[in-house]
Amino acid sequence: MTFRARTLIGALFAVSAVAVSAQDLKLTYPQTTKGEIAEVQFGERIADPYRWLENDVRTDPKVAAWVEQQNQVTQAYLGGLPQRDWFAARIKALMDYERFGLPQKAGANYFYMRNSGLQNQSQLFVRQGLDGTPRLLLDPNSWAKDGATALADWEPSDNGKLLAYSIQDGGSDWRTIRLLDVATGKVLADEIQWAKFTGISWVGNAGFLYSRFPEPEKGKEFQSLNTNQAVYFHKIGTPQSADQLVYSTPDRPKLGHGAEVTHDGRWMVITSSQGTDSRYEVHVKRINGGKWGQPQTLIKGLENDWRLIDGMGDTLYFITNKGAPRLKVVKVDLSRGVAGAQFVDLVAEREETLERAQIVGNRLILGYLKDAASKAEVLSLDGKPVKEITLNAIGTASGFGGKPGDPETFYSFSSFNQPGAIYRFDSNTGVSTVFAQPKLTFNPDDYQVEQQFYASKDGTRVPMFIVRKKSVAAEGKPVPTLLYGYGGFDVSLTPGFSAVRMAWLEAGGAFAMANLRGGGEYGKAWHDAGRLANKQNVFDDFIAAGEYLIAQGITPSGGLAVQGGSNGGLLIGAVVNQRPDLFAAGNAAVGVMDMLRFDQFTAGRYWVDDYGYPSKEADWRVLRAYSPYHNIRAGVEYPAMLVTTADTDDRVVPGHSFKYTAALQAANPDGKPHLIRIETRAGHGAGKPTDKVVAENSDILAFLAEWTGLDVPAR
Repeated sequence: MTFRARTLIGALFAVSAVAVSAQDLKLTYPQTTKGEIAEVQFGERIADPYRWLENDVRTDPKVAAWVEQQNQVTQAYLGGLPQRDWFAARIKALMDYERFGLPQKAGANYFYMRNSGLQNQSQLFVRQGLDGTPRLLLDPNSWAKDGATALADWEPSDNGKLLAYSIQDGGSDWRTIRLLDVATGKVLADEIQWAKFTGISWVGNAGFLYSRFPEPEKGKEFQSLNTNQAVYFHKIGTPQSADQLVYSTPDRPKLGHGAEVTHDGRWMVITSSQGTDSRYEVHVKRINGGKWGQPQTLIKGLENDWRLIDGMGDTLYFITNKGAPRLKVVKVDLSRGVAGAQFVDLVAEREETLERAQIVGNRLILGYLKDAASKAEVLSLDGKPVKEITLNAIGTASGFGGKPGDPETFYSFSSFNQPGAIYRFDSNTGVSTVFAQPKLTFNPDDYQVEQQFYASKDGTRVPMFIVRKKSVAAEGKPVPTLLYGYGGFDVSLTPGFSAVRMAWLEAGGAFAMANLRGGGEYGKAWHDAGRLANKQNVFDDFIAAGEYLIAQGITPSGGLAVQGGSNGGLLIGAVVNQRPDLFAAGNAAVGVMDMLRFDQFTAGRYWVDDYGYPSKEADWRVLRAYSPYHNIRAGVEYPAMLVTTADTDDRVVPGHSFKYTAALQAANPDGKPHLIRIETRAGHGAGKPTDKVVAENSDILAFLAEWTGLDVPAR
């Protein structure tokens, strides 16, 4: 294979028109200034020569120049890969199908998202009645020329006449909330700023609850820590300055708060947490005529997971892990007051992990995970089984939204070889019918989806999904394989469709997804086994997955690519440091790479539940041992690496990726390529327009194909 290289000399770029082989390529990376910063932490001198790269690219010209130079080198390299055009064409073609979001009913109206195929952003439609004529309500594609302004959350009022919706610009976590008259399509004057990590919950039809932070200091909107979140009530037709403070804890600034109203409008439920761990305090307020008093404590102390399902009258239903590591359903009667109210078990803990629950009509619909694949069933409100919802394949069922009294709910089912189809489920008859089903440009039956189990370093049995063309599996020859993982924050990885992964499979590769410890696939114990002092288990699980794929002849030695994003980007950085010999290539996306300073930016302080506190010596020593940025060693032959991030990522600030890449390039400048691709007007991932998704992922797959030996089909 051949490609062109662009060589950087000082600050000047010269284009080489000479095609060279990958093995002969000598990349010249941009000069990255090394600072003199070093700090003694718990008796060890810690150098941080690239700390200046933590500065905001929008306000620091030196960082902006570094980003531009790195992108020029990276794009020159990627532009010479012959696989890139093929992957771009296939990803685009595989994304070009009509797809729908889950409908939501309010009053007589049904609201749902739809994308015709290649629109940068999905549009919001409304129908009057289930069989009504679809009407376009919001088109985010008209909001920005580059398509990078997205419709984030939306919630209709109880009667379906008004819609509150939030706008995400450039991928940021900040949201602007606006209001729309559903009948006329007119956007109202109401505007809410500085909302973040928030839902929208209507109080009748007069207004809604939302969560926001204080306005940040100008110029620090994308880097300063997020503290003092509070819940407010916005009354329709009034300015934000008049919004009513509903709940805050100025004496505990690290607490985050969210509020929900039960569907019958009787109770407001406020849930508070300090980090990402599922440990909550719960306060309630009785709503009378649209008014409420002081909060009453229902759950005190950040000890257990409490997720409101809904309320019927004075009975509230919750999912909890109190005394049930794989979760159970409980209810509490508040008719005699909150003080002394007792929780009663409704659905006991099972072997499977309870993932979601919803009251629809007069039924309770539960979603479980069994070995990371979905199953769903219907129960009566007293917890007795009524019917199992047949899914017929290894896959993921999501949705099941609705409210008491509704005769229906909608859910989506997808798998690695099946894009999401939307089904309407009649809660009375138990019958599922198709609401929307995509027309495919490939045959799902051509692909084999299987689940295998392997032993980790300590003998723990870990599940892994493996997807290949049936013809590839039948031939039995090892093929280049893309291994994906996450392993953290109680997040479960389940089967789902991706046009990007399908393009890799079409090219003849295999895809594997390992369900590492640290996730939520097997409940609290599985999560606990992969966080804090146990974090090394996650890396051991992933390394063992790679060894298993090679030992089983699924991928050849030298043919294994690895990928992960966010906490998964940390995973890739850590395992590449620990086992550089095992992997041929890697993509670390929007990763947490400096484990000694992660808690000093934006939402980083929330992550101490999984990572620990860098300020505490015991935690610091664990973090120091695996921090990707701090464990890069000079002269090591690391695999080819493509780091990806974005300039507006205010979840995991791009400085993590900048510093890691600079250190990796300096460690072995003459080794395999260690490149960084920095997207503009994009964030942590949500809201990214389709054209950026196609461009970024064709770059990533072309890079991984180049270094694993995956030959794309002839065009």
